[in-house]
Amino acid sequence: MRPRRPRELAQRLRRAARLRPTEVEEYLGANTEVWRVLAEASPHDVADILESVSPDTAGKLLNVLDREDSAAVLEELRDELAANLLEELPSLEAASVLEEMPSEEAVDILENMPTDTVTELIDLMGDPAGAEVSELYPFPPDTAGGLMTTDVAVLPVGITAGEAIERIRTIRKAVEDLTYVYITDDFRVLQGVLSFRDLVFVRPAVGLDETMEANPVSVHLTADREEITELMQRYRLKGIPVVNDQGQLEGMVPYDEVIDAVQAEASEYFAASVGAGAEETIHTGVLSSVKMRLPWLSLNLLLALIVAFVIERQTGIISAEPVLAALMPVVALLGGNGGVQSLAVVIRSMAIGDLPRARIWTVLRRQLGIGLLNGAFLAVAAVLLTVALLSADLFSSNFGPGKVAPVVGLAALANLAIATLAGAGIPIALRRLGFDPALASSIFLTLITDVVGFGGFLMVAAALL
Repeated sequence: MRPRRPRELAQRLRRAARLRPTEVEEYLGANTEVWRVLAEASPHDVADILESVSPDTAGKLLNVLDREDSAAVLEELRDELAANLLEELPSLEAASVLEEMPSEEAVDILENMPTDTVTELIDLMGDPAGAEVSELYPFPPDTAGGLMTTDVAVLPVGITAGEAIERIRTIRKAVEDLTYVYITDDFRVLQGVLSFRDLVFVRPAVGLDETMEANPVSVHLTADREEITELMQRYRLKGIPVVNDQGQLEGMVPYDEVIDAVQAEASEYFAASVGAGAEETIHTGVLSSVKMRLPWLSLNLLLALIVAFVIERQTGIISAEPVLAALMPVVALLGGNGGVQSLAVVIRSMAIGDLPRARIWTVLRRQLGIGLLNGAFLAVAAVLLTVALLSADLFSSNFGPGKVAPVVGLAALANLAIATLAGAGIPIALRRLGFDPALASSIFLTLITDVVGFGGFLMVAAALL
């Protein structure tokens, strides 16, 4: 039975799979023809359904599809899940599915498989797909070679615009991205670039060498993601050509590949900054997640004991003015939140390659200024609120609001300024020392804000009360 509105049905099943996956599994298992139609009509929704059902069911459902639809669905899945599902297929069938995918997408999936499996699948893939994947696979995923696609329009420099249009008509099915047309010489050395939109409006008799942009911006195969992102943003490119040592065109890095890489790295930075595994997801096994998190939590325990030691040294002032124990967390939390804001801004900038080393001191001075301004505003607010609470006898005080409120204000100002500076400085310092700048940054930040928040607050109190 063929559904009348397959896209609408796919969306309904996608929503149902998140709430009642077992029922959806049973329905699709009994209606394989419907499943095939859904995969052809809406591969994105079908991929979401596979994410929600059990791995065994996902493998069985993928087996039902032909290789073109399987490839379209796998492109929409997380690379880790796509790799797991492909490994469940017979090797020859898995290789044939990979042949139907863009080469860079196939490489992304293969990078999540064992090396021997990758070698076997590439050997089984036919040309030209196998050759393209074999060429791309050795490059790290965050370099131009790992991000680029080889399915681009390449034309010789000596033809006219009319001839170029005719050639593109013959190769359009083999070209994944027609945003740009690249012009090369007889040795495939990059000579120029022309957007497809501009090419359409060029008079047919005009030569490509007359209308192309000569000596276009390009990157080497080994260029890292930060360099690629910076160039694409600076020149507002939707794709950037990739060349080898001889200047020969190897492919193009599309804009969406850069965005995907930036988003993936930003999420890894965030996970690492709080001590979670950079590769950890909600699908990671329990024991693996524990192994990733436990070392940093253990370090957090040791650092927390340092904070406890600082507080214990000041128990005398707390005994003299018990209300300080109630107000300490206020100062610490203000500093903690301010530091995390600064940390997030700096880590995000690092993730997208927007923090060159030459600007480090400018960034630190700016963050310190932000911390001082926020601290001054919140210090005044904290003083007024403390006076109001103590005057209304909501908190009891031995020294009175006139002495306790300034302690809160000064401590809040100092902690916010120091915490904001620390939030920016910790990842920068880690990078300078050669470590991952996101490496549990928030754990070290918490130590600083707690020591300054609790210890600094009590030291100010001891000096003023």
